[in-house]
Amino acid sequence: MASKAFIDSVYSVIKRIPKGKVTTYGQIAYMIQHPKNARLVGNVLKHTDRTLNLPCHRVVNSAGRTVPGWPEQITLLQQEQVPFKKNGCVDLKQSFWQG
Repeated sequence: MASKAFIDSVYSVIKRIPKGKVTTYGQIAYMIQHPKNARLVGNVLKHTDRTLNLPCHRVVNSAGRTVPGWPEQITLLQQEQVPFKKNGCVDLKQSFWQG
């Protein structure tokens, strides 16, 4: 599992993602100086306590795919006017946030 410092860094980035934008696990890893740890970022998010009210729904994979089995993520992103492509992926060209 990730260190507390790593987790805190991930949370710090997630808090800054603006409404209507998304970022990727890899971009978060890059932003916190751990560019090879995108999977660990995903693992941190998977185990995040939802009562923390972090906008975890604004994080997608590098293809713009949302989390399987979490249909609420799509709903939350649609409520924020995040554009989706016909294949169901987020349109990263229009909504990618680099920090």
